[in-house]
Amino acid sequence: MSKKSVLWIGVIVVIGAIAFWSLREKTVSVEPIKIGYLATLTGEGATWGQHERDAAMMAVKEVNEKGGLLGRPVELVCYDIKGKPEDGVNAIRKMIFDDKVVAVGGSNYSGIQLAVAPIADNAKIPVVSSSATNPAVTVNPDTGKVRPYIFRIAYTDPYQGMVIADYLIKKCGAKKLAVIGDIGDAYSEGLTEFVLARAKELGVENKFWAFRGGDVDFRAQLTEAKAWGAEAVALTMLYKEMGLVIKQAAELNWKPFFMGGDGYSPNIFEIAGDAMEGTFWLYPMSDEDPRLAGLIEKYTKEYGKKPTEILNMVFGYDILQMILHGIRTSGKADGTAIRDVIENTKDFEVTHFTWTVDKETHNPLNKPGAILEAKDGKVVYLETWAPQASF
Repeated sequence: MSKKSVLWIGVIVVIGAIAFWSLREKTVSVEPIKIGYLATLTGEGATWGQHERDAAMMAVKEVNEKGGLLGRPVELVCYDIKGKPEDGVNAIRKMIFDDKVVAVGGSNYSGIQLAVAPIADNAKIPVVSSSATNPAVTVNPDTGKVRPYIFRIAYTDPYQGMVIADYLIKKCGAKKLAVIGDIGDAYSEGLTEFVLARAKELGVENKFWAFRGGDVDFRAQLTEAKAWGAEAVALTMLYKEMGLVIKQAAELNWKPFFMGGDGYSPNIFEIAGDAMEGTFWLYPMSDEDPRLAGLIEKYTKEYGKKPTEILNMVFGYDILQMILHGIRTSGKADGTAIRDVIENTKDFEVTHFTWTVDKETHNPLNKPGAILEAKDGKVVYLETWAPQASF
């Protein structure tokens, strides 16, 4: 073999080596930053989870179109938790230990968040929940201390309970307040407790009627509440049961003031029909808020249909903005670094409010709430309640 041939072979080998190592370095550099999302995609509550997941995917797509973060693409990892704590536990374990996510968004169930919180805290992976409103989600009731890696975007049940009771008593003039709730659900039990406590504080007669998840006939509870003389009924459960209660009350020819919290869904109209007219709802935002128009338009363009669960769409999108803010600000794809940024966040503008995190509770400070009323087959905005303290 000639010296020239040897030289050319050497050149080819060198070029090949350079190409190999360049490709290897490139492969390493584009390892995605993985963010998990706990969403109910099937069964009851699927309409909420699907909107949260879809909006979170939009946020990820947008950041990737701008080059990703830290020179890496962002990837959303989402598993169907089916609205069940055991599925939530399985999902977050897989996300953390198999997928190696650096943070997690969701879920919107208090019971699920209470189940996954110890896992996230031990693994030092921050979780930002959506509509999980039980105070115990972020503050351990046994120790009174904040759960270090658990946050939420929603206001809490003490706030919801206070506003619902205040509105039915002060605005609607109720002298007797009935509460109907699910005694097997953490969200419903918590909200029930705070509605009753506020009613007692205001000196109004109050009484609780219970049911268990899966019940579909509430005529017995309604008949008793009507006979007791209840002028208003606080609904502390999720939308399916809310719709059935309202519908069955109408069938019993009873029309008290009804008010529910963020367990509401537009799908409730399909269940309750015309009986929904004149009912009141406390919600974290109004669909009529002009700040939401741009996101609604983007969602519609992305998925070819208008969102129906505006709250969950906004929450899913804004939760991702907070997590991305944590990565961007810390300059690290690391759970503890992201957590530290989130905990110290002040005046961070997201779609529907300015987010400041209360370090003592990991709740949003001064989160506004909207009072809505059902009219002509839809809910319309009445007024906004903005507390001056964290609840």
